[in-house]
Amino acid sequence: MSATTYLIIANSLVWIGIAGYLGFLASRASELKKREQQIELLGGGDDS
Repeated sequence: MSATTYLIIANSLVWIGIAGYLGFLASRASELKKREQQIELLGGGDDS
């Protein structure tokens, strides 16, 4: 394989990693939002 092929493969792997990490962050944000709503329902979300 040529250097260009390795470069394309490496670039693809980097972008797959970035997409996976963004998916992970979106999942965590969703879980945190659910947790925040649970806390508010239990009366722990008072700002005063």
